[in-house]
Amino acid sequence: MKFIEFGIGNAWSIRTETEFEDCTENEERGIVGPIHFQSAYIRIWIRKTVIILDLKEGFKKTKKNRNAFKLIFGIVSLG
Repeated sequence: MKFIEFGIGNAWSIRTETEFEDCTENEERGIVGPIHFQSAYIRIWIRKTVIILDLKEGFKKTKKNRNAFKLIFGIVSLG
C-alpha cells in the first residue's frame, strides 16, 4: 500500500511512503507511481493528538507519544 502525502510536518513536503506485506516501510521524496486510487485523507497532528478525516474510513482521533505539528493531505494507493 502507498501513501502519497502533501503538506507540512514530514521530512519532505511531497513524499510517498510504501508499506510492504512484511510490515516494513520505505519513504521516498516526491510521487512514486503507479497510483491506484483507494482513498484520500486529511491528517492534522497537533502536539500528541492526531485527527484523521478519511473518505473510506471516516473520522479517527488517536494519541501519539511524541509532540509534533503536521497538516497533511494524502492519497491511499494500492501497489
